[in-house]
Amino acid sequence: MDINEDEIRAKLTPEEYAVLREGGTEAPWKGAYVDNHDHGMYRCKVCGNELFSSDAKFDSKSGWPSFTDPAVAENVGTRSDDAHGMRRTEVFCKHCNSHLGHVFDDGPEDKGGKRYCINSVCLEFEKQ
Repeated sequence: MDINEDEIRAKLTPEEYAVLREGGTEAPWKGAYVDNHDHGMYRCKVCGNELFSSDAKFDSKSGWPSFTDPAVAENVGTRSDDAHGMRRTEVFCKHCNSHLGHVFDDGPEDKGGKRYCINSVCLEFEKQ
């Protein structure tokens, strides 16, 4: 994808841009999808790439939408994130390189033990 930051900046709110393109984090419990229980697909707010299915969503009680795994593994990447004096694993959209959140090893054991903790502002929900 040809990334035109001016077009992306114009498309997004300042908060969305700060999270998606600058690696920020939205406030906990404030996101539109924390308590969303509808069936559907969560897509990247920048490029529309399919990221997470509602079938993999669970209530982690963390304040952010959480998923056990990506809907399409090839669409979601991870990389080391040592910012803010913490060692974490960042989650990003492989199509447009947008920051989505972080993945942790404290998810449901019966679903593989991962918790993809994703910022609501990074997502668009397509109800099915």
